[in-house]
Amino acid sequence: QVQLVESGGGLVQAGGSLRLSCAASGRSFSGYFTVAWFRQAPGKERDFVAAIRSGGSTNYADSVKGRFTISRDNAKNTIYLQMGGLKPEDTAVYYCAANRGVVLSTIPDGYEYWGQGTQVTFAS
Repeated sequence: QVQLVESGGGLVQAGGSLRLSCAASGRSFSGYFTVAWFRQAPGKERDFVAAIRSGGSTNYADSVKGRFTISRDNAKNTIYLQMGGLKPEDTAVYYCAANRGVVLSTIPDGYEYWGQGTQVTFAS
């Protein structure tokens, strides 16, 4: 089994920055997992944000390219999402997801393991 725990959410303002973390644990987890961030706003579907392979290759949703950066520290089994230039539409619950292999899937069904999510709220 693999456990994923997100942290770092909070209130943000226009143009602000925030860094989310996803701590992975479990005997099965290794660097050979692809890890992604998804987000879900109230009443909407869960949308892909970014993904990263064990070797560091990445993929981003068009809506966050140039503003968000995904990275990972395999020694710490932690994946990060550095968010900048935040906008109201970035308000959502952000989920970390993981799956064995190298496919940078952009759909939720592409990931077997999920965290509980961390809330990012835009402060008006």
